[in-house]
Amino acid sequence: MFGDYEAQRHWMEITTHLPISQWYFYDLQWWGLDYPPLTAYHSWICGKIGTLINPFWFELYTSRGNQDANLKIFMRATVILSEYLVFIPAVVMFVRRYSRLNGMSNWTASVAFVAITMQPGTILIDHIHFQYNTVMLGFVAASMSSMIAGRFFWASVFFVAALGFKQMALYYALPVFFFLLGSCLFPRINITRFLSIVVGTLAASAVLLLPLIAGALYDEGRGISAKPGVEARDEHLPILQWIEDYVPANAFYWPVIQQLVQVVHRVFPFARGLFEDKVANFWCAINVVIKLRNYPSELLQKASLAATLAFSLPPNLILFFKPKRELLPLAFATTAWAFFLFSFQVHEKSVLLPLMPMTLLLAGNNGLGKSTRAWVGFANILGSWTMFPLLQRVELRVPYAVFTLLWAYLLGLPPTSLNAYFGDGTNSFAQWGTFLVHAAFYVAMAAWHIVEAFFPPPENKPDLWTVANVGIGAAGFVICYLWCLYHLVVASQILPSSVSAKKKTQ
Repeated sequence: MFGDYEAQRHWMEITTHLPISQWYFYDLQWWGLDYPPLTAYHSWICGKIGTLINPFWFELYTSRGNQDANLKIFMRATVILSEYLVFIPAVVMFVRRYSRLNGMSNWTASVAFVAITMQPGTILIDHIHFQYNTVMLGFVAASMSSMIAGRFFWASVFFVAALGFKQMALYYALPVFFFLLGSCLFPRINITRFLSIVVGTLAASAVLLLPLIAGALYDEGRGISAKPGVEARDEHLPILQWIEDYVPANAFYWPVIQQLVQVVHRVFPFARGLFEDKVANFWCAINVVIKLRNYPSELLQKASLAATLAFSLPPNLILFFKPKRELLPLAFATTAWAFFLFSFQVHEKSVLLPLMPMTLLLAGNNGLGKSTRAWVGFANILGSWTMFPLLQRVELRVPYAVFTLLWAYLLGLPPTSLNAYFGDGTNSFAQWGTFLVHAAFYVAMAAWHIVEAFFPPPENKPDLWTVANVGIGAAGFVICYLWCLYHLVVASQILPSSVSAKKKTQ
């Protein structure tokens, strides 16, 4: 009945009215808090501000399902303000540093910045669908920017903040780890750099968890239970129950263990299944042919882990042995595509994670050139298209069309222009190959919209059009993964053939 808007509003409700020890336990059936602590703190701040404006917006329990128009304006304002406080400054710094690293002009960097901040998928999901993904993405961009600047302590701090805001930042964990580790080992071992990374990670993690830990101990001292009416020892831990065999029943730190285990349980909901709803990744696409629900959940989790590692390790091994700053966006994008396509519990909105670093390529070497612009544009338009079934549920057909077509027009992309493929007097095989591949998908997307709008699906297959969306989207995203991986290999010069190829182009 209610969606992400009510979830975000409800979290502001519970964080402003309940003791901190109860945040992750309260009425989990009604949009229970399932994001990391930094999101909870952010909800608390927004809720406190909103309560000053209208206390009825976030009254405990009685405010559920509140559809006040002014509340929606306030919620959307918190999204935009949060974005301008975190995402915009981070992208400004990244574009400035990355464009200088690649010898790009200020004008090119400015155009790239506008294109990055106007990503249609990000605007549609965050500004209109009441999400705060740009906060997490902003912390990731800040971490990448710090890596480019050689500030490894702050790179660690910002990435911990990203993980602390949304667990989806794990899509980037491998490239962060391998780049930082590789930077400590190559071209020579740097102990000081390694220690700064360790200190930054531990300090940021401590600051992130301190309010939760202190709150749990404080509430326990006041006799406040995390689950009112239930004694701490009357109920087993939801996961990691072996801990109970080693912790005394009267241990003063038991509330802390209970709190941290509950956070992990809520943040990583393995019980929900391999994928959520209809999402354009490998598992959902193959589910059309092989019904995955017939297989044990444990087996699917292992298969997901194996596939994710298999497709994410190649780009990260490259980044480890060749920790070049120029490779960061490609490595982040390739890994995020692997996670989106093969990892566990993927949501439609998760496509924003590979799209962000891939779009950052616009600020790099030849970023606004035809090839990069065509592929970045293709990925973004395809990503927005795969989210259309989600967007139309909340009546966002018109904003979807406006923002997607506007972005395509500004970058000279189909269906408004073929400038990204032709027009410079050359008709190479690569240009034609790219055009034909992209054209097939653009035609399929347009045809799908016509069919979906005017022809209802068969009664015995009500999800037919959505399943078609999944299949087309998954195929396109696999191609995007391969494109990113190929260009990462070439740019890294890790293979002799890529070195010679680069010399020929010079």
